[in-house]
Amino acid sequence: MAAGWLCRRLCQGSAFPVSYASRIMQKQCFLLNSSLGARLAGSHVDTQEPKANPLISISDEPEILYKRLSLLVKGHDKAVLDSYEYFAVLAAKELGISIEKVYNPPKKIERLTLLKSVHIYKKHRVQYEMRTHYLCLELKYITGSTAAVYLEYVQRNLPEGVAMEVKKTKIEKVPEHIKEPVWDTAPQVEETQVKS
Repeated sequence: MAAGWLCRRLCQGSAFPVSYASRIMQKQCFLLNSSLGARLAGSHVDTQEPKANPLISISDEPEILYKRLSLLVKGHDKAVLDSYEYFAVLAAKELGISIEKVYNPPKKIERLTLLKSVHIYKKHRVQYEMRTHYLCLELKYITGSTAAVYLEYVQRNLPEGVAMEVKKTKIEKVPEHIKEPVWDTAPQVEETQVKS
């Protein structure tokens, strides 16, 4: 305690003129003060074990691997989809996810023809159409936890009037019964020749 007070008093510069030596002394006092402060701060209160974060879970299960994660986004406004594409690609780059390709499948147009008049004038008609634009993002080689974080972030920021479909292609081990060829484990059958 006394060493910290002395060091602070010396570092204030009241005892020394401003010179090169006093600047060096101030630096040494700062280092001494910071190390003492760190040591004293922990010793005056009984220390507790750091609490585990309840949001982080550690498990012994192996990580799920996806070969491809395909997002199909559909909406009626092309400008909104273009803006969302920029956002989704930027989010994938920030998380370090490799993007296989981004493309726009052909749009779907639904037309509805109605009569203008209620009773007669069949020649006078009105035509309405609904255009659905599509955007497809394909991400490759992604882990299950990264995919969950990315999808949570992207789906929470989905604009109004936009729908999303997600397809996951999972990588799995080949089952044991398929690893060995059947013809290696099958019993040998002797062929007999029939003379005629």
